[in-house]
Amino acid sequence: MGLSLLARNSPLASTAEQLSILASTEACSPFEDRMGHASLNPLYATGITVFQINVGKLCNQTCRHCHVDAGPDRLEIMSRETAELCIQTLAKTDIPTVDITGGAPELNPNFRWLVEQARGLGRHVMDRCNLSVLLLPSQSDLAEFLVDHRAEVVASLPYFRPSQTDAQRGDGVFEKSIRALQLLNRLGYGVEGSGLILNLVHNPVGAFLPPKQEAIEAQFRRELARHHGVVFNHLYTITNMPISRFLEFLVESGNYEGYMERLANAFNPAAAAGVMCRYTISIGWDGTLYDCDFNQMLDLSVSHGAPRHIRDFDPAQLHTRRIVTGNHCYGCTAGAGSSCGGTVT
Repeated sequence: MGLSLLARNSPLASTAEQLSILASTEACSPFEDRMGHASLNPLYATGITVFQINVGKLCNQTCRHCHVDAGPDRLEIMSRETAELCIQTLAKTDIPTVDITGGAPELNPNFRWLVEQARGLGRHVMDRCNLSVLLLPSQSDLAEFLVDHRAEVVASLPYFRPSQTDAQRGDGVFEKSIRALQLLNRLGYGVEGSGLILNLVHNPVGAFLPPKQEAIEAQFRRELARHHGVVFNHLYTITNMPISRFLEFLVESGNYEGYMERLANAFNPAAAAGVMCRYTISIGWDGTLYDCDFNQMLDLSVSHGAPRHIRDFDPAQLHTRRIVTGNHCYGCTAGAGSSCGGTVT
């Protein structure tokens, strides 16, 4: 299968074509073979502690690295019916954390209802925020809403300098992100003792692995405080996954094989043993169940006999389900590992 597939399709190749490219790469052995050598294949879930809800692909930004292929023109939006199924299912479990993502999840008309209902069940709620959404006129009270419901904000900020951030996320996004962070700080987010958690997410602006999390966090903390007066609790580093827009970038720039080889050479069995799919269930905008948000974007729903839709949610089967894997999983197992909560090891 040639690597011209993405280049000849606009704007992106289908998920089937992406999977074909990932499976046919000559840069690395099949991921399952590498996991087998580490005595980790097949990979099984170890329980569910994170109930991740992807409410759709609508977003006010169009970022180059976005694995969701989100943007202002996307129509995939979770309905109220599916949102209600999520809450009904959550109420029947003791899963402690609800992780709401998108797109820009706040643009879904059911976002605030989901936060209210999950908090009403006593669950910890995380909002994966792109920051600029907080400045939209339609979201003028969003920051205060998040404060009122003690939601943890996990905010994307590729870098602490404008050029790198804007190159990945669009012109002017860095300045908007700083204004949004300053707003959150004024309300207590990231301030010691407030109990309002503000965590940042850094992912590389290019075809390479992220730096050590502790080192880059120290840089972010120093630079953001010095130049913008911004404080935060923690910084997570996340590896760019070779799917969707980032896969398109890799192929078009001639970096695909080199990047896959880099990921495979950095395979870490300890990181593989702790990947987030082992303790997360990801619910798509239409209610389909996935092992993680990345599998969701490749249409790889849970399999091997586990229920595939939120309406059929069965904790007994899903807590110990076999995980669906592929060569894109090298992205989560390279180096210190990568997850929605940063490094694994």
